[in-house]
Amino acid sequence: MSAMDIWLRVHFGNDEQKGNMKLTKTHIPDLIIIEPAVFPDERGFFMESFHAGKFADAGLPTNFVQDNHSRSEFGVIRGLHFQWEPPQAKLMRVPVGKAFVVAVDIRKNSPTLGKWHGTIISEDDKRMVFAPVGFARGFCALADRTEVQYKVTGLYNQQCESGILWNDSEIGIKWPIENPILSEKDANAQTLAKWLNRPESNNF
Repeated sequence: MSAMDIWLRVHFGNDEQKGNMKLTKTHIPDLIIIEPAVFPDERGFFMESFHAGKFADAGLPTNFVQDNHSRSEFGVIRGLHFQWEPPQAKLMRVPVGKAFVVAVDIRKNSPTLGKWHGTIISEDDKRMVFAPVGFARGFCALADRTEVQYKVTGLYNQQCESGILWNDSEIGIKWPIENPILSEKDANAQTLAKWLNRPESNNF
């Protein structure tokens, strides 16, 4: 038993269910919603947002090499972003505020190519979204000063990153707002069809 497990049992009892994170598969293989065990009391709460042993036991990667953190006002959409060298899997969470988090399958030989999944996660439910390599990811802030943190398995490389247009009609994401605040880069991103015609798309 680890020192952390002992600490949790001393402070929160011997409920095995409370010590386990819950994983929910979506309709797209390998895209996972994670509900961590949360231990609230009169002081606040405690949770593990990442545990290498538990992730490994669940078949999820543990080789995260960079943590990113953004803050956005209500109505901001960031995405849909991806990187092919080095490739990046992402673990996304919302410690402050609320966001509609989206992942689109851009793996060329995938049976779910072009399919998307979106879910609302927030500081209240503390859920996380894991999207493996080969997905374009983004989010829409649904509260002012929404903060999104994400761990990635590859260091950022400006020369090998790109994006898909947030409102690509061939993908058809049902965003919760109609007139988002966008960066110039995201507003002028390519469609999925254009990306799939590029030789770099063969990396996924």
